[in-house]
Amino acid sequence: MAKKVNIKPLGDRVLVKAIESSEEVKGGIIIPDTAKEKPTEAEVIALGTGRKNDDGSTRPFEVKVGDRVITSKYGGTEVKLDTTTYQLLREDDILGIIS
Repeated sequence: MAKKVNIKPLGDRVLVKAIESSEEVKGGIIIPDTAKEKPTEAEVIALGTGRKNDDGSTRPFEVKVGDRVITSKYGGTEVKLDTTTYQLLREDDILGIIS
């Protein structure tokens, strides 16, 4: 389980932490970090207050804290807190939940 983070997302934003995939080296070729694609698998750390509907009611989130999700590759904003990097993105930038 993730430790408590002092970042509270606002509105329909979600705070996620990338889940690093295990690196497999095939054929002895080592790919430098700068050439690797950004991970798209993440864990939901915190949720905002939710998006407001036209009638003023709040639409509930489809994800919950602790869910493993697939995110849009270039969506959101990177946030660094201490030595950990998080991504703050809109719920629309979450493409799916990994079951």
